[in-house]
Amino acid sequence: MNGLMLIARREITTQIRTRSFLIGLLVTAVLIAALSFLPKLMGGNDSYTLGTVNSQQLPLKQAAPDVEFEWRSFPDEGVAKQAVLDGDVDAVLVDNAKVLTDGEIDSQLGVLMQSVNREVKLGGAGVSIAPLQMQSVGADTRYQAARTGIAVILTVLLFMLVLGQAVMVAMGVVEEKGSRIVEILLSTVRPWQLLGGKILGLGVLGLINLLTVVVVGLGAAAMSGMFPDLPPGMPGLIAAVLVWFVLGYAFFATLAAALGSLVSRQEEVNTVLTPLTMLIMATYFVAFYVTNDPTGTVATVLSHIPPFSSMIMPVRMAAAEVPMWQVGVSMVAMVLAVVAMLAFGAKVYQRAVLRTGARLKLGDVLRAK
Repeated sequence: MNGLMLIARREITTQIRTRSFLIGLLVTAVLIAALSFLPKLMGGNDSYTLGTVNSQQLPLKQAAPDVEFEWRSFPDEGVAKQAVLDGDVDAVLVDNAKVLTDGEIDSQLGVLMQSVNREVKLGGAGVSIAPLQMQSVGADTRYQAARTGIAVILTVLLFMLVLGQAVMVAMGVVEEKGSRIVEILLSTVRPWQLLGGKILGLGVLGLINLLTVVVVGLGAAAMSGMFPDLPPGMPGLIAAVLVWFVLGYAFFATLAAALGSLVSRQEEVNTVLTPLTMLIMATYFVAFYVTNDPTGTVATVLSHIPPFSSMIMPVRMAAAEVPMWQVGVSMVAMVLAVVAMLAFGAKVYQRAVLRTGARLKLGDVLRAK
């Protein structure tokens, strides 16, 4: 066990000091922060500054409680026009009859002022119209847009992290094998310790990336005012995503290490990893489909089948409510798949990592004693 932790510590300290890791971490944080502010920037104004000339302030707040309105009073229309042109106000209501704007009025503001003005005039004439009562008989859809957005981001994030870290594991195995460093390392540690330490160390780096995204994303959502729009149960979802990432990474990284041990040159890594890449890509495309249909038959079935479940189940959990028994069954199946892959990967790695030269065939390695 000491050997495993020693190898893991070596992988962490070596990679975390590289410029590429630090730059990648910074770029990821900036992109996630930008994505967190994007809905706010594209969602229209959430505050308006309005003016009046010989007019009463319209009760716009009643129609749009989430929007802030600041009112200013002007002595005459000339002063009000100049304020509009200077950008001091978005619009000015004159004599309760017309609205001054610089160009076309904001669509949201225009609809609000027209509808509220109509209600005020009807009320002044003694006409009272009861508003329609809105009653939903289906599932609560208040957070559906946020759920779908989180699911899409989660799909891309898990795909990039799992694929990137798995390729790093394979590249590390090939580098050590090609340079014969592995022979020196195996003189002091056992093969399973070397393999496990590499997977563990690079997995910690993947978790650092994932936690950075979570922290930056939540912080940016709080700063942009989007935090209240997030669905309830976010702490549980974050914890589940971390667990599913660990399981998915353990499965694919072990497979990557086993396939990487079959070759001795970096040029051959992409070719030998083709089955792994295709499997991860297939999982990614299905997970992306699931973001729009999280309760469908395809999503339900494949979220219980390893290794698809490592990406599909957390995406389903983000996009919709998933029964806990389904999550439990899926997680048990994935744990069993990881254990089987660890046994398979350790066998292939132990038998192939010291055999240099031409590319080895997986069947020959498995048949070797």
